[in-house]
Amino acid sequence: MDKNWEIEANQIRSIEPKHILFLCVANSARSQMAEGIARSLAPSRVTIASAGSNPSTVNPLAIQVLKEIGIDISRHMSKSVQEIEAAAVNIVITLCAEEVCPVFLGKAQRFHWPVPDPAGGGVEGFRKIRDELVCRLKYIFQ
Repeated sequence: MDKNWEIEANQIRSIEPKHILFLCVANSARSQMAEGIARSLAPSRVTIASAGSNPSTVNPLAIQVLKEIGIDISRHMSKSVQEIEAAAVNIVITLCAEEVCPVFLGKAQRFHWPVPDPAGGGVEGFRKIRDELVCRLKYIFQ
């Protein structure tokens, strides 16, 4: 994974996020993990959400690897991007790498962090993506 995310992370910090939406296709792994991690790090004034263009269910490995670091997303549900109030969102971060990212029809500033889908990599693949997201989101919020 490249380091270009740092440029976008600096831009996000300068915007002073009010509502961040993490998007991927199924809203089952990457975006769910990003939502959980961001909620644990962001100031309470920042709203954090995630969604997908073709939502399914939250992957149990995403729940497991976040629980390992003290974050509970066991009650999260996959959501459709259509369920999100577009006008409230000021930052969208897409996390798709090998698939086509969902379109967000709002005026939010858009950023793209191409993070590989951990689904084929077992628990270690999920840990790798979790650790990458922790690194990026700590950079933004701390």
